[in-house]
Amino acid sequence: MDSRPPRRGRFVVAFWLLFGAISGLQIQLSMLAHHHSWVLVLGYQVLVWAVWIACSHVIAALVRRVPLVPPRPLPILLHLGVALAFATLHAMFWVGVELWLRPYDFMNPVAFLPRFEEIAFVQVPLELVLYALVALAWNADALAARDRERERQAAQLEKSLAEARLHALELQLQPHFLFNTLNGIASLIRAGQQAQAIEMMGGLSDLLRYSLEHAGGTRVTLEAEAGMARRYLDIQRLRFADRLTTELDVAPEARRAQVPVLLLQPLAENAIQHGIAASSASGRVSIHARREGDELRIEVRNTGRLGVARREGVGLSTTISRLAQMYGERARFELLEEPGGVIARVAIPWSVA
Repeated sequence: MDSRPPRRGRFVVAFWLLFGAISGLQIQLSMLAHHHSWVLVLGYQVLVWAVWIACSHVIAALVRRVPLVPPRPLPILLHLGVALAFATLHAMFWVGVELWLRPYDFMNPVAFLPRFEEIAFVQVPLELVLYALVALAWNADALAARDRERERQAAQLEKSLAEARLHALELQLQPHFLFNTLNGIASLIRAGQQAQAIEMMGGLSDLLRYSLEHAGGTRVTLEAEAGMARRYLDIQRLRFADRLTTELDVAPEARRAQVPVLLLQPLAENAIQHGIAASSASGRVSIHARREGDELRIEVRNTGRLGVARREGVGLSTTISRLAQMYGERARFELLEEPGGVIARVAIPWSVA
């Protein structure tokens, strides 16, 4: 809820009441020798200038419909006509209040027309200046409000575009993952391992259900991601039989951390695709996650060598793009070859789901 309009309204009331009180005080101090009533003189001026409270809101409504900026002849002429009309009416009201309250006692004017001519001659130019100042102030406020709305809309659009880009990147992962898994099922069927193929299809169903349930979502708990990664590794152990051993170690305090949906699976898939499937020897894939200070650190290790394909794969490149989109420079990704294998390191800001 925007609190600016009520504050603005209170400011307008306070300003014109104070303006009237100061005007009355100046008049009374200049006429101390005449011993006029302080209450009548101050009350008379406050009442005269209080009319500007309503006038200010009328000007605001008119400025919203007919803005003065950028300056154009017709809007300027319209506001000038309204200002002259108000100045004339206000001078008439001024004289009427003066004749009614008689703040100046025996010195008070008694005839309307001569006093009106005197007040109008002095006050109309001032009223025109005041109208212009109020109109420009409201116009500036309206422009500022319009700029704030544009900024809000721009921020909302940028957020929507960012979410759309993230979802598009997420969608890139799903066909890639599905294609590789279906290839694995086909390989098991060709090898006559129907039982393993059926079990692999059941695991694929679980993974697709997870993917659909979180479609369009940006973050999940690390515990949920670890559950999907564990199911994915179970599938791959069926595919590679005795050639693949796996380890998934998530520190207890890290399980409630927020992570991008579908973060661990493409890292594990990349490790298996280029570390295990590329070799006829047995291998190992391990995933470790822990909290270090204000960061969540995730490491995916596998036996094998680091090749060009590992750096340019769809899953890996998409994951890097998603991390950059979500965290900017606060996220880090490293892919290194170490004695005995390859390690992919991810560091993202710590946040709790």
